[in-house]
Amino acid sequence: MSPEAIAQAQLDAYNAQDLDAFVGWFAEDVTVADLNAAPILQGRDAYRARYADLFAQYPQNRVELLSRMVIGSTVIDHERVFRSPGATPFEVAAIYSLAGDKIARVDFVKA
Repeated sequence: MSPEAIAQAQLDAYNAQDLDAFVGWFAEDVTVADLNAAPILQGRDAYRARYADLFAQYPQNRVELLSRMVIGSTVIDHERVFRSPGATPFEVAAIYSLAGDKIARVDFVKA
């Protein structure tokens, strides 16, 4: 699969809140960080736990893709996040770095 297809598949699984499918797109040793900062999360088990909590806390959570750029094995998504119907959405840039067919690192830029 192409990096773009992998990024889209994980986004679709995220919006469906299909935890197993979502986490399956990430490497065992996935690293998550805010851009230019120390990692805030390391490993697929920690990643699963974080998103299990998020999906439980916000059952109507979803992301709208505003734009996407693909450069080699890096995918940069500009996303609008909706936690719940009445909540104010917020925007992030998610930078997905792929290794093979898995996302190995995610760096976030938050507005």
